[in-house]
Amino acid sequence: MKLKSLNKKVDAFNLQELLVVMVIIGILVLIAMPSLMKQVTKAKSIEAKIQLNHLCSLQKDYFYLNSKYSNNFNDIDFEPPANLEQGGTAYYSYEIIEASTNSFKARATAVSDFDGDGIRNVWEIDQDKKLKEVVKD
Repeated sequence: MKLKSLNKKVDAFNLQELLVVMVIIGILVLIAMPSLMKQVTKAKSIEAKIQLNHLCSLQKDYFYLNSKYSNNFNDIDFEPPANLEQGGTAYYSYEIIEASTNSFKARATAVSDFDGDGIRNVWEIDQDKKLKEVVKD
């Protein structure tokens, strides 16, 4: 029975080659990151748009029944989703900032800074269903 030689060379990469590959991958990630962060912000803002449109529909229903808009979520049966600060999964907090007999305005404010630039995303909607981004992140 022959014993296999332990000194036999095995084809493999050396440490320098692996480090060069890691540096190249790191540089590519740094180049791609700014454009990816814009897409992340855009994707997360879809939540605010959907919830504000839903809130607007509920406000319209309430208006048709009561001839005024409400500044209370319970009146219109809107249950805002629990945001990240409350242990939920929503990226925005919601509030009705203005409500009268003929108008209302609701706001969605991001609970975190999506791209790390210190600015939090804010969306607003009114009684005419005009959805606008007040503060861009």
